[in-house]
Amino acid sequence: MNILLITDSYPPEIRSASHLMQELAEGLRDRGFNVYVATTYPEYNLTEEERNREYPEFSDEEGIKVLRVKTLPHHKVNFVIRGISQVSMPYIFFNKIRKYLDKTDVIVVYSPPLPLANLGAKLKKFFNAKLILNVQDIFPQNAIDLGILRNPILVKYFKNMERKAYLNADLIFVHSEGNLELLKNNHPDIADKFIVLHNWIDIKQFNGISRVNKYRELYNLQDKFIILFAGVMGPSQGLDFIVELAEKVQDLEDIIFLFVGDGMEKDKLESLVRDKNLNNVIFKPFVSKEEYPYLVKDCDVGLVSLTAKNKTPVVPGKILGYMAAKLPVLAFLNKESDGHYIIKSANCGLSCVHGDIKKAEHLVREIFKSKDELRSYGENGYNYVLNNFDKDICIEKLIKNMV
Repeated sequence: MNILLITDSYPPEIRSASHLMQELAEGLRDRGFNVYVATTYPEYNLTEEERNREYPEFSDEEGIKVLRVKTLPHHKVNFVIRGISQVSMPYIFFNKIRKYLDKTDVIVVYSPPLPLANLGAKLKKFFNAKLILNVQDIFPQNAIDLGILRNPILVKYFKNMERKAYLNADLIFVHSEGNLELLKNNHPDIADKFIVLHNWIDIKQFNGISRVNKYRELYNLQDKFIILFAGVMGPSQGLDFIVELAEKVQDLEDIIFLFVGDGMEKDKLESLVRDKNLNNVIFKPFVSKEEYPYLVKDCDVGLVSLTAKNKTPVVPGKILGYMAAKLPVLAFLNKESDGHYIIKSANCGLSCVHGDIKKAEHLVREIFKSKDELRSYGENGYNYVLNNFDKDICIEKLIKNMV
């Protein structure tokens, strides 16, 4: 059986979406499927080494056929250019996919960006294939909540696109129970299409890795209590709140907020830190997927942030990475996020609503003082992931519904 995965992000790009889709591709390959991936050409969220490489348009990468399509800029640009780029993607992708692929039985589209669902619908008809959507962010609602999408004509346009995408799909996976209920309520006539498929994590990448202080020495943080944020720094994360929080706990001299990654908000955050003259916040570039487990193991707490402007139950993927690495989680999320439920159920850390600065400061001080409990938080998180979000469990569920 031929399976085509469509995503705007795939390794070597470093972000939750790219790793999720690579792990899905590998899992399907290992189960005997012929796997094709159509993605954009690597330009964003790269290590310095990867940034200087050239990539072929079509290649076989350990048994997975990967097509990399050059598109208009779609990250670290203003939202008008980003919108134009995303709307044009289906047309560019379609011609390239036809060039390299003669047949596919199943198409899996990762959304966002939502316009790729239109591509999926066109390919479904062209190949007479089954179409599955993996919906992560509920667009356009998340863009409306963040104030990014305000024009009523564009709101109507994208809401119609969303509706059409759901109608054309044979099956729609969402990553949490809260997202399931939201979409069922919004689309009751097609409620039977929606199924929970939790985001997964490859636990094996952390097995056998212990703290070796590689990154503590590299960053000169040997004796610090490191609170790590690793990932994309965009408007959805609301990381200016973390800078404000860092200012509140400056008296805790051993604490360092370590930001590792990139994104359209990074320059603004660095400027904010300089203006406040903070010495407890530092920024470092992305590390590779292979190096990520060593980075995480060198830290004390994993930080997750989502601005309260978000109104959907989205669960940041990095929560699962921290849990799989046995790292306690400290989360500041919108009240609707199912991340609060996961952290509480797993007893793997602490969380509160993003924007509540007094509560957030209390949690930082509490987790700093409770160093003896950190190991328990870490073990609890690992066991919870093992039983609920292990890659093999989730991929088997996808296959069961796919075939």
